[in-house]
Amino acid sequence: MANSSGPRAQARPAAPTTAPGTATSTPTSTATSTPTTGRAQPLALAAAGVTVVLWASAFVSIRSAGEAYAPGALALGRLLTASLVLVAILLIRREGLPPRAAWPGIVVSGLLWFGGYSVILNWGEQLVDAGTASLVVNIAPLLMALLAFRLLGENLAPRLLSGMAVSFAGAVVVGLSMAGGGGTSVLGVVLCLVAAVAYAGGVVAQKPTLAYASPLQVTAYGALIGAVACLPFGWQLARDVAHAPLSATLNMVYLGVFPTALAFTTWAYALARTTASRMGATTYAVPAIVVLMAWLLLDEIPGPLTLAGGVLCLAGVAVARSRPRRVKARPPQAP
Repeated sequence: MANSSGPRAQARPAAPTTAPGTATSTPTSTATSTPTTGRAQPLALAAAGVTVVLWASAFVSIRSAGEAYAPGALALGRLLTASLVLVAILLIRREGLPPRAAWPGIVVSGLLWFGGYSVILNWGEQLVDAGTASLVVNIAPLLMALLAFRLLGENLAPRLLSGMAVSFAGAVVVGLSMAGGGGTSVLGVVLCLVAAVAYAGGVVAQKPTLAYASPLQVTAYGALIGAVACLPFGWQLARDVAHAPLSATLNMVYLGVFPTALAFTTWAYALARTTASRMGATTYAVPAIVVLMAWLLLDEIPGPLTLAGGVLCLAGVAVARSRPRRVKARPPQAP
């Protein structure tokens, strides 16, 4: 995700910088923590929907590519691919570096979310089945809401908490129904738990950054920082590329272009227009979409328990993102 100072930059939020350090550090008007209205609200919802669908598809690609690529190599290849795509878009749009005030959040989210989360989750999914992994990682939205409440001052509305509780129950049902019959690796569960913490921390660090930089800037430079952090796995990537089947390499490229470059940008766009807690609750739709994709693409027919869990996930998201109806004040009656 870079901006220039001057009258034109003030008229358009998160405008490009002409040179490093010249951008103003004043938060832009559109990147507030309050939900948007009018035409921007449907666009934000559509962006969140694109993110959720692409992130759901990533689970299938990670499982496939992970058979030929080591966790660190897969993360590095994914982030390098995403960085190439995002930097190209930055050059086309002539967006430079973000203002100085945006860098702390970009660095933290790049290290925790883009880099750390990717490596740790890839490792964890090699030790536990997909159902167990998704179940443990799905504590991230709850952690996100608590961190946003503590660090960003976001409100924990009753509807949000109720919806998250319903979605988490659905995620538990989906996870248990998809879990394998073999023994569960304690290390794998711990790794998925650490991945969830890194995920939540990265999102909460990213949220205030979007007040200073564009979603494209935040995503592009976050991916670059994550890729740099994963460079020690470069020798593994070179080794695995030489021996991996073409299908695994194509899955790695897909992960970089779509679930990372595109989906992280649409996520940042939507996050700039709502709260971290509400965006976290939206990701509870991922298990339901994974079930649907497995049904349609892999011919894996879900059982009744899995379908019920998926319905609970979607219902919880609907409740969490809903808003209470405004009661119009009655005009005073004449005596």
